[in-house]
Amino acid sequence: MKPSFVFRLRQVIAVSSVNLCSAGILADFLLFPCVSATAQSKPPDPQSEIIGTWEGESKCTVSNSPCRDEHAIYEIAQEKDAAAANSLKMDGYKVVNGERQFMGTLRCEYESAKKLLSCTSRGKNFDDWRFTLSADTLQGTLTIDAGKTLFRKITVKKKTVN
Repeated sequence: MKPSFVFRLRQVIAVSSVNLCSAGILADFLLFPCVSATAQSKPPDPQSEIIGTWEGESKCTVSNSPCRDEHAIYEIAQEKDAAAANSLKMDGYKVVNGERQFMGTLRCEYESAKKLLSCTSRGKNFDDWRFTLSADTLQGTLTIDAGKTLFRKITVKKKTVN
């Protein structure tokens, strides 16, 4: 038996790069999913691995100081109106009695090739936050006094979106 016109057309559609969604073909053919052979996907943004919410512990390293160990939450996002494409901001929170308390915002740069996040609030000579990404974990330090004093050690894990 000779294949019908509809059957042949469906075969052509399956192997061609015709995009039926915009062709306005008969309703019978609209039941097929749209075919686009030139579907292009851009490479993932290297910053996407660092952007998100991170939660864990921030431990003090200086005894006899006002510093206290904290349960920390960091929200990392693209910096709006930033001149550099790799500019990020990190909003920091500590958790006290189950409540988030905003601590401040850091300005950051992410080097995806090195998996290194570097942040500051007032300049590297004042506070230097450095984090290294490994899978879903950021491990970092805060040094102060132009890098002379290790003030905190931080370990946070990326929270998954439910």
